[in-house]
Amino acid sequence: MPRINLLPWREAERRERKLHFTIALGGATVAAVAFTFIAYLMVSSMIGAQQRRNNLLRSQIKLLDRQIEEINSLENDKQRFIARMEIIEKLQRSRPEIVHLFDTIVRTVPDGVYLTSVKESGTHLKFEGVAQSSTRVSAFMRNIDSSEWLKDPALEVVASEKDALGSTFALDAEQVSPAGSDDDTAPVNGGAVPRVARRGGTP
Repeated sequence: MPRINLLPWREAERRERKLHFTIALGGATVAAVAFTFIAYLMVSSMIGAQQRRNNLLRSQIKLLDRQIEEINSLENDKQRFIARMEIIEKLQRSRPEIVHLFDTIVRTVPDGVYLTSVKESGTHLKFEGVAQSSTRVSAFMRNIDSSEWLKDPALEVVASEKDALGSTFALDAEQVSPAGSDDDTAPVNGGAVPRVARRGGTP
């Protein structure tokens, strides 16, 4: 019976399998390296893109901050301008009121009363003067109370002095602005000539 030696064939097959395994391992290694490199490139690209977006956002935020500062500055300028306009409008409205006020003061002062001082603080008025008697002061207060431009008379003090012509007094009142007082073209109290203050009952 003939003998067949299979050892060379098995050895060749073993070397071939080993070669195939080495090639497969090398291919897998190359594929893994390539995949890792591609993943690294993708991650680096994503990081770079995100950094560019972050830089763009930072620049836009800085731009918005500057615009907000400009808007705030414009808003402050607007508020100052509005405040100035309100002051101007208030002065324009109060201009005819001064004329009415002085005319009213002259008309409310009765005979026998002489004013020495009139002080204004906002809408508050303080009158100081000399009267022949307390009755004259009471008449002055009644005139103020019935006036269109003055109200709330409050007597502070009435004192008689030996060397004075009468009793010195001090009283407070509040200024009011009746409806239609902004018409500075209207005649003062119907166009009548104002009466000057009198002293000692002399007409």
